[in-house]
Amino acid sequence: MKILLLEDDVRLSAVVLRGLRREGYAVDHAATIEDGRWMATESSYDAMIFDVVLPDGDGYALCAELRAAGKWTPVLFLTARGAVEDRVRGLDAGADDYMVKPFAFAELLARLRALARRGAVERPVRLGLGDLELDPVAHRAVAGVRALTLTAREFALLEFFMRQPDTVLSRSTILEQVWDWAFDGSPRIIDVYVRTLREQLGAGEDRPRIETIRGAGYVLRPPVPPRSARRR
Repeated sequence: MKILLLEDDVRLSAVVLRGLRREGYAVDHAATIEDGRWMATESSYDAMIFDVVLPDGDGYALCAELRAAGKWTPVLFLTARGAVEDRVRGLDAGADDYMVKPFAFAELLARLRALARRGAVERPVRLGLGDLELDPVAHRAVAGVRALTLTAREFALLEFFMRQPDTVLSRSTILEQVWDWAFDGSPRIIDVYVRTLREQLGAGEDRPRIETIRGAGYVLRPPVPPRSARRR
């Protein structure tokens, strides 16, 4: 999942960024309306977290501006403004959810997962492809009867593949959606993670497989049914 965090409080931003990245999320951070507007329009996100009071404007106006421009990425306001009129103003500006500081981080994660499922294409709570199952809430992946041991980043990469099976994904697309703009390493890091996922998935006729498409990227192929099943 890729998140945009628009928050100017340095300490709070550090806490939220650290927590989300520990969960395997790719997170871009902006501290001003200007930077937030640019990121929101130039990149694709599963959800956006907005503060209200920012150095060069307020989050309500930015949310309304994005909605007027046809940008429907789910927005969650995370702010100290908890009065009823503030909540009403935020929701009327086009926000999908509203949380008041201080907050429980576990609740923030749950709300983000719920928002991501309300995107342009509805997302199931659990993902399945062949005998591969993935539960983002429990952070659990199973291939057949075997539980996979994945790091947060490996889990995020597998989830990204499973949400777009049979779709060729370029390294730049994967890097943008599974990592974030703060990453300044080589795109070849993706090859390392893909190799690890292949080892974890193993082989089997009910098992999806990650193929390399030379010059294009990678694709998660659904399992091919046996010939006897295809003749029925």
